[in-house]
Amino acid sequence: MELFMTLIKAIIISIVEGITEFLPVSSTGHMIIVRDFINFDGAFSNLFIIVIQLGAILAIVVLFWNKIYKSVISFLKLEKEGLRFWLPIFVACIPAVILGLLFDDKIEAVLFKPLPVGIALIVGAILMIVLEKSIRDKKVERDINHISYKQAIIIGIAQCMALWPGMSRSASTIMGGWVAGLSTYAATEFSFFLALPVMVGATGYKLLTTPVVLSGTHIFVLIVGFIAAFLVALIVVDKFLNYLKKKPMKVFSIYRLIVGVIIVVMYI
Repeated sequence: MELFMTLIKAIIISIVEGITEFLPVSSTGHMIIVRDFINFDGAFSNLFIIVIQLGAILAIVVLFWNKIYKSVISFLKLEKEGLRFWLPIFVACIPAVILGLLFDDKIEAVLFKPLPVGIALIVGAILMIVLEKSIRDKKVERDINHISYKQAIIIGIAQCMALWPGMSRSASTIMGGWVAGLSTYAATEFSFFLALPVMVGATGYKLLTTPVVLSGTHIFVLIVGFIAAFLVALIVVDKFLNYLKKKPMKVFSIYRLIVGVIIVVMYI
């Protein structure tokens, strides 16, 4: 019975992860809120919500396989095309990696709670509304193959906001892309590829530093959660990209405001 309940809770969290990982609404923030509601806590829970994000990341690998494969081969051959694609991505990783390594424990102790998440949802929503309006009349770059190192650094600095659960890594990098002069679609696509090294690195770091002895049950639950997050994200990412070709991000800002206010009212 205990295994069944743990599995149900894990699947719920994984579905939430798959839906929210690449939307600008904060997957970690939503998982923190949901796990508090369903009482899915403890050291294994902290590890679980990090590891299953790899399932969602795998969806990006599948959907963009041709582009990823060709660019990686080109990069390994030190060809201009591959270097031009991946070096800005690696540059954009640097600021968050540095801050994450320095303050990971403090961030998790202070901010991995529903109330800080609710506040972050509201702050991020306001920033998204303001910044999206600011790019409407500007000439923007629509091709991620032409992103400069300066633009990558701006996006990387913006990504640091995502260390505050509720701000959203996707929203933070998209907003950084707007500031750097990218279109919403280009900023979103860059955010997807940036997630690959960021999330793989974050998961590896958590696995190495989290003092959890994984039992056979834990491993089984992780596998099920991984698969569930992957399948859901596979559907959501494709629909999200199609949505962005036609409509603005305002709906996500409104959603964030509503959820953020509800969470703040519930937990103050």
